[in-house]
Amino acid sequence: MQRLLKLLAALSIVASLTTGCAVNRATGSVDPSADLSALKTMYVKRIAEDDNTYALIADKLRTKGVTVTTGTEAAPGGVDAVVTYIDKWMWDITMYMLELTITIRDPKTDFPLATGNSFHTSLTRLSPTEMVNEVVDNIYKEQTK
Repeated sequence: MQRLLKLLAALSIVASLTTGCAVNRATGSVDPSADLSALKTMYVKRIAEDDNTYALIADKLRTKGVTVTTGTEAAPGGVDAVVTYIDKWMWDITMYMLELTITIRDPKTDFPLATGNSFHTSLTRLSPTEMVNEVVDNIYKEQTK
């Protein structure tokens, strides 16, 4: 009986250590009325406290053939879309990006044309560059479906 209890205790410890922390999610959606291929100029609205995420987003969008400008002010006239984002950071031995949501908006109405999200906990964490790539690629992948 004591042997069975030790085995159950060991299995419980193993189960608790191997589950719960390895969560990830990656999504992308595009409004049916939106045509991302028609969006040739975008403005990434920088969060004032952001050090680098805005630049990673701008660089990734440039690989999609988009002309991108950035800033903290309202979007300049003449852009096809405004890109907003929310990045959430977490501490686990080091700081890492827990979640990133990117939204591509109509500059006139602020309507969300497309949105993507990436969520990775500590065990599945990605670099900020990988998070940006995952979100933008998922948004553009949804357009081709």
